[in-house]
This record gives sequence, C-alpha cells and structure tokens, in this order.
Amino acid sequence: MNEILEKISKIGIVPVVKLDHAKDAVPLADALIKGGLPCAEVTFRTDAAEEAIASITKAFPDMLVGAGTVLTVDQVDRAVAAGAKFIVTPGFNAKIVKYCVEKNIPITPGCPSSSDIEAAIELGLDVVKFFPAEPLGGIKMIKALAAPYVGVKFMPTGGINAGNINEYLDCDKILACGGSWMVKDTLINAGKFDEIEALTREAVANMLGFRLAHLAINCKDEAQAKAVADLFTKAFNFGQREIPVSYFCTDAIEVMKYDGRGTMGHIAVKTNYMEKAIAYLERQGIALDYDSAQYDEKGNPIFIYLQEEFGGFAVHLCL
Repeated sequence: MNEILEKISKIGIVPVVKLDHAKDAVPLADALIKGGLPCAEVTFRTDAAEEAIASITKAFPDMLVGAGTVLTVDQVDRAVAAGAKFIVTPGFNAKIVKYCVEKNIPITPGCPSSSDIEAAIELGLDVVKFFPAEPLGGIKMIKALAAPYVGVKFMPTGGINAGNINEYLDCDKILACGGSWMVKDTLINAGKFDEIEALTREAVANMLGFRLAHLAINCKDEAQAKAVADLFTKAFNFGQREIPVSYFCTDAIEVMKYDGRGTMGHIAVKTNYMEKAIAYLERQGIALDYDSAQYDEKGNPIFIYLQEEFGGFAVHLCL
C-alpha cells in the first residue's frame, strides 16, 4: 500500500472540506490539527481549492492534504503543484487514474461497482473510494461488494457521521472514512474554528473510544495481594477472580501478587483501534514502550505500555 494511504489509515478520519475562501484554509487546518486530525481532503468544487491547498501546505508541511472532487488531469496537476499529497475522484475516471499511476501520485477513485473495482485493480490500486456510502447501502453494501476482492480496502464517504463511523471502521475492509460533519462550510464561513476544533476532538474521541479497563495495585507478594483482595470483598462485597499473577475484584480492580510495573501499580486503558490509538498518542508527543508490545497472530498490536508513569501508575493500552 502507498505510504500516504498507510498514514491515512492510522488517522482513521479524513475531513472532507469545501472552502469558499482561501483565507480560511490555515485557521481551519490549525483547528483540525489541534483537534487530532492532521489530514484533509480539500474539494475542487470551489475556485479557492488550489490556493487553500497551497496555504495549508506552506503553513503545515507535515499535514496530509489532498485534493478531492478532481475531475480532470489539469486539476491533478494544479493540485499537486499546490502541494496536494493525494488525489480523490468521485467516480472512476480511467484517464485520471492512469495519469496518477504513471506519475506515482496516490489516487483513490470512486468505485461504487464491481466493474469499477476491477478496473482499479487492473491499474494496480488496492484502495478505492466508495461514494456516496450511505445512499448506496452503507457498510452492508461494502461488505457484500468487497467479498471477492481480498486485497482491496475502501474509503467510504457520503452520509458518514459521528453516529455511524465506528460501524464502518469496525470492518477490516475499511482503510479510513471521509466525513464533513466536523467541517461544515457554514461553520467555516462563519469563522467558528473553535467549534470545528471541538467537533474534531469529539470525532477522534468517539472513534478511539478510550476508556478505563482496570486499575492494578502492586503488592509485595501473594499473601498481601490476597489480604487486599479480601478487604475489597469484605468492604464492598466484590467477588474475586484469581489468575496466575493477580486477583480481580470486579473487572475494574486488579490486585497484583508481586511488585509489578509502575511505582504503585498500573492502569489499563481500552481503545477501539490499537494502531490508530498508537498513532494518535505519538502525534500528541506520548512515548510508547515498544518492548512491551504484544501482537495477535496477524501481527496487529493488541497491547502496549506508555513510557511515562501517570501519578505513580504505569499505563498500558489494550483492546
């Protein structure tokens, strides 16, 4: 898979942006980055698109900015010259796709049918757009359509929002989702970038779903651990579940049989999507201990510790 598309996969959401005025490009990009989505598809539906892409690229060189609703080869050239790192088309235009492939420009064409998907495969693509997603049957349609095409992933756009995005991302056929609910042009034109940042944060939080799994307390040995576990049972009538290394008093409290990781113990935080969560934390400047990482049989991360303690507690991510 193309490196740019791999990065988009780890972000998870691609804000689809319609800019009427190029002056709004930089404050919008700033709001998206602060909100946790350093990515945007700027649609070529307005005359401001080219200048907007150039402005964002100059202000934020590391941001993944692409051009959407690209309908001609000329628009491809203008978008790339302005700094676009990827191209998105609403349908499958063979001329545009071939042009981008020949020039090694990442492109995700709209492929709402099996014929379109096969045409994309023929030209060497392994990621396609599915648009308009909801009107065409949503995730159920994508699953049915994707079944014969084992190596193909989809970027659905159209009708995706905070309420249904995880339904899409839960499917392993989905690379990422495009959406505009956090970047509505009415908010952009009104200069409500604080609101856009808040909606972006909300979208990221909803996608990643960070939540407490359990808190673990370190003990010096098994006898002390049993005493602490019995105290939880006596005081709160919590049941106990013993495993080789600890006692669980409900699923939320773990009492370790030894002086484990962390000065006082550890905190386990669940997430919906490990790779996206890891990428998000690293973008926030949070260091991870890759020596602690655990992987499933397919090589996907399922567990990892953060390097820094939080108030004396080590912290790890898990599914």
